[in-house]
Amino acid sequence: MKSLSFLAGLLLACRVLAGDPAVDMSDAATRFLAALSDEQRAKAVFPWSSDERFNWHFIPKERKGVTLRELGVAQQHLAHGLLGSALSQRGYLKATTIMSLEQVLQDLEGTGRTFPRDPALYHLSVFGTPGPRGTWGWRFEGHHMSFNFTVVDGRVAAGTPSFLGSNPAEIRTGPRTGLRTLAGEEDLARNLIDALPAPLREKAIISDKAPDDILTLATRKADIGEAKGLALGDMPAAQKEVAVKLIREYVDRLRGEVADAEFARIERAGLNVVKFAWAGSTTRGERHYYRLHGPTFLLEYDNTQNNANHVHATLRDFENDFGLDVLADHLRHDHKP
Repeated sequence: MKSLSFLAGLLLACRVLAGDPAVDMSDAATRFLAALSDEQRAKAVFPWSSDERFNWHFIPKERKGVTLRELGVAQQHLAHGLLGSALSQRGYLKATTIMSLEQVLQDLEGTGRTFPRDPALYHLSVFGTPGPRGTWGWRFEGHHMSFNFTVVDGRVAAGTPSFLGSNPAEIRTGPRTGLRTLAGEEDLARNLIDALPAPLREKAIISDKAPDDILTLATRKADIGEAKGLALGDMPAAQKEVAVKLIREYVDRLRGEVADAEFARIERAGLNVVKFAWAGSTTRGERHYYRLHGPTFLLEYDNTQNNANHVHATLRDFENDFGLDVLADHLRHDHKP
C-alpha cells in the first residue's frame, strides 16, 4: 500500500510553521494542488460556491475529493503537509492514529464490505483558490474523521465542524492492545462527573439511557434545542477547571492560533453559562454520552456502539460552522451596495 510513513507524517506536522495559519494553509494547499495530475486536480477542486463544501460526514460512504489511495508517495506527503498545517501535534497524532485503526478493523472484520476498511481511503477537497489573502476552504475526511477549514480574506475564519471517532475505542487484542486514541475525551469527562457532589451530579445526569449516537450527526447546522444539565458557574472551582480542560481537549485538535481563536469565541460568550450534561451509565465500559453546550458551541461525545467500545466526538459552532458567521459579517461590511 502506498502511504505516508507515520514518522514522516509526524515530522511534517511538527515542522516549524510561518506563524500565520492562513498563509501556511495556503502555501501547503498550493503545493499539494500543483503536484496533482489534471485528472486528480479535477477530483480535488470545487468552486467556492459549491454545495459540496457543506456535504460532510464521518461514516464509510461514497465521497467526492481525491483520496490518499490515488496519490503517489510524494503527493501523500504534501496532503499530510496540508493537514499538518492546520492541526496541533496532538491533533495530528489523533488523526493519523484513527486512520491506522482502519487496518485494525479490516483484521477484525475481514473482507466483503461495500466500503472496505482502508487507511488510505481518506479524501481531500479544496473549495475555491487557495491564496494568502483570499477566501477559500478545504476538507480532509473519511471514516471517523472530518476536518473543515474556511479562510476569509486571508485569515482562518473557522475550523469546524470538527469530528473524530475511534473504533475500537480501546484495542483489546493484538500487538496494539491498550491503545485508546481518544482517551482524553473520555477520561476528563469521567473525572468531572465522578468528582461532582451528589446533588450537582444528579443535575448533570439528564438521562439514565444514552442515545445511540451524537444528536447532531452530520447536519449542516447544529441545533439540539435548549441547553440542559449543570452550568459551569454552579460547579466547584476544581470541577469547573476540569470542564474547561475538556473543552480545550476538543478545541486543541487545531493548531494553536486557530484553537485559541475558537476558545476565545467560547469564552467571550460566557463559560459560566455553558452546561455539562451526561446520559447513560457512569460505569466504565458501559454505554454513555455527554455534551458541553454553550451559547456559541456544542461538543458531543458518545460511546454506545460495539458494546460501548466505539467513540464519536464532535465540536460544532452554532453560527460559524464553515465560517458562515464570519462570511456574513464580511459581506455586510466589505460588500455594501
